[in-house]
Amino acid sequence: MAAAVAAGPGALGSLHAGGARLVAACSAWLCSGLRLPRSLAGRRVGPAIWAQGWVPAAGGPAPKRRYSSEMKTEDELRVRHLEEENRGADLKERAKMSSSEVGPFVSKIRAVINDIANLPVPTIAAIDGLALGGGLELALACDIRVAASSAKMGLVETKLAIIPGGGGTQRLPRAIGMSLAKELIFSARVLDGQEAKAVGLISHVLEQNQEGDAAYRKALDLAREFLPQGPVAMRVAKLAINQGMEVDLVTGLAIEEACYAQTIPTKDRLEGLLAFKEKRPPRYKGE
Repeated sequence: MAAAVAAGPGALGSLHAGGARLVAACSAWLCSGLRLPRSLAGRRVGPAIWAQGWVPAAGGPAPKRRYSSEMKTEDELRVRHLEEENRGADLKERAKMSSSEVGPFVSKIRAVINDIANLPVPTIAAIDGLALGGGLELALACDIRVAASSAKMGLVETKLAIIPGGGGTQRLPRAIGMSLAKELIFSARVLDGQEAKAVGLISHVLEQNQEGDAAYRKALDLAREFLPQGPVAMRVAKLAINQGMEVDLVTGLAIEEACYAQTIPTKDRLEGLLAFKEKRPPRYKGE
């Protein structure tokens, strides 16, 4: 399941979980990142979590790798890749849990996925392999999903006589509609990338490349499109969309008005107007 997301301002952050990766276009400081609860960091989810820094951004010299759990400066850090050594929960081990252990375990997984959903920056799930059960629930918690045509994804829990417990019963209907979501959950059907695109589960489908990271590369391209935009605007735009979709239109418009008001006193807004006047790229600082 999810491990952590940490990146400096103006950077790209990514999370790899099973066949899916999460890319966060970080327009705002995310402090030290989101981490699994201590009780989830054991053998059932993954014994090791590490960060892989890449410097500098596109257009500079070749990337240099280094492993660290510390935050880097904006100039130094451009991509943060966080990965688990053991991806996902072991179902054989899950079968050995007592009934009293299963509930709290799933609750903690759900909390981590909710943390991903509540990140104040755009997130993109890149699915290059398998995203079944919790893997797809993690992807559903992201703002945008892209996948390789050969990827496989589905909420397959009913095959195990359980139901999705990481938000799948709520986020899948919101993504593709109630009827289709019921069909997929009731049947435990697994979709490939093309099928997922056809039902609206993902935004982009790519032919897989030799490296096996076509969706990940597309996600990074999308994130780079987001990065030049005003950090405060990106944060409140996501807030306005997410909250507005849960209420009626009149209330949603009031939410939009309140969010727009947050951008008016910012230096970012003045910088954007000045850059437009001078026909140059803006230099946002997230204020």
